[in-house]
Amino acid sequence: MSAEFGITTRFEGEAVVVAPRGELDAVTSPELGVVLDEYLTGDDPHRGIVLDFSEVDFCDSRCIGVLVSAYRQARDRGKGLAVASPKGTVHRLFVIAGIDQVLTIEADLGRALKAALA
Repeated sequence: MSAEFGITTRFEGEAVVVAPRGELDAVTSPELGVVLDEYLTGDDPHRGIVLDFSEVDFCDSRCIGVLVSAYRQARDRGKGLAVASPKGTVHRLFVIAGIDQVLTIEADLGRALKAALA
């Protein structure tokens, strides 16, 4: 059984770490999009955003769409965006969908933070 869905955020220096948990699907992915929009629009001073996927059990095409949209917003605003610690099946989906060719995906949070702030 997967963890109950939720999203936490915290600040690591000049980066925001957004950590969803549970399943990211057609129902929950829009909630992730709303959180990301808060940091990608307006006057948020953080230079980078890291999505900590260490507690994400499932991700579907709607989640991929949210990530691609966030990547475009970050790029257009001069902010870095990276994904940290996706689990096996989630990472495999990223590779199959080719999102690993667009987004920076790192095995651990430390590397993702460095990439998002580079």
